[in-house]
Amino acid sequence: MIVNGKMMNIPQMHIEEFLKHLNLEKDKIVIEVNEKIIVKEEYKEHILNEEDKIEIVSFVGEG
Repeated sequence: MIVNGKMMNIPQMHIEEFLKHLNLEKDKIVIEVNEKIIVKEEYKEHILNEEDKIEIVSFVGEG
């Protein structure tokens, strides 16, 4: 699969597993799969496949 423009060899898994694999917190990011934003409620159900194109956008706040 392609993640943020880079090819990654990751087995098929749902988004929540994928985020744990990358040590990312779901509350601080947005995931786009094949140009469609996936809502957080679907992270446990949406299966990522090796041909998917994934974009991860993280939020950084200052305060």
